[in-house]
Amino acid sequence: MRPIRKGDRGPAVEDVQRRLRALGADLGPTGVDGVFLGATLSAVRSFQLDRGLDEDGDVGAQTWAALVDATFVLGDRLLYLHFPHFHGADVRALQGALNALGFAAGTLDGIFGSFTERAVREFQANVGLPSDGIVGPDTVRALGNLRHVWSDKAPEAIDQLHRAPARSTEMLARYSVTVVPLDPTGSAVASRLQNLALASDPAARVRVATSSEAPPSDVVVVLGVREAPPLKSELPTVAAGPAADGLALRVEVALRAATGTPASLEVVLPDIGGDEQALQRVAVGLLDGLCVGMVALAPPVVP
Repeated sequence: MRPIRKGDRGPAVEDVQRRLRALGADLGPTGVDGVFLGATLSAVRSFQLDRGLDEDGDVGAQTWAALVDATFVLGDRLLYLHFPHFHGADVRALQGALNALGFAAGTLDGIFGSFTERAVREFQANVGLPSDGIVGPDTVRALGNLRHVWSDKAPEAIDQLHRAPARSTEMLARYSVTVVPLDPTGSAVASRLQNLALASDPAARVRVATSSEAPPSDVVVVLGVREAPPLKSELPTVAAGPAADGLALRVEVALRAATGTPASLEVVLPDIGGDEQALQRVAVGLLDGLCVGMVALAPPVVP
């Protein structure tokens, strides 16, 4: 991006000013006027000093990213385990609320990592929501309904509640998994599955391939939307609903029933288009089922 500098005018400057004002900066009597001078320049430099950035007064890529992170409010965006990790003031607020409620999200670092995902899933299960680790409108609303419980409590991490991440991540590094998408929805879920695996364990051996490849993998998962008979009729087949209810268990059972090397299964996807939360929810269910199901596999293929 082109840096926003002293003397600049227009909507981009107004956006910077609104974010600075949301952080409590004094912009002088003119306030949000779209002019980058005086009080706005001083506020930018003060913000840069507080964040350990170069105090040049320019709003370049680093300063802009820091401003955006600092002004996210919980509910502004969908949060879930992702690589690179989501980070910002909204994640920090989420961690503080979960910690205060007794669901240990770890250190208040504003980074949505494995501990935070685990805490979200435990909270969701506790309030009767799908335990998918995705912080969408329903989870934000449930946290808001309990604000009277957590708002006055200390948000620090609760050491005695620290636990390992929810899924058996060692399986992701031990066994190789190839995901074969058959259509655009399959590709969207496959890329999210791969990303989620890497976010859970950087050593994860999950890759996305084309149907024409014959990868030397321990597990092959075929993904696609269909209403006709199975595309791969010889494979154990699992149907995924839009809410992914019970998907992890069905994938685990199918994987345990798979014969041959590689262990293969087909997952029939709902036609969910570009619904970000539904796509991520299916990816979560798939990965959870794979991690548990791979425990029963034969020794992994040696690369």
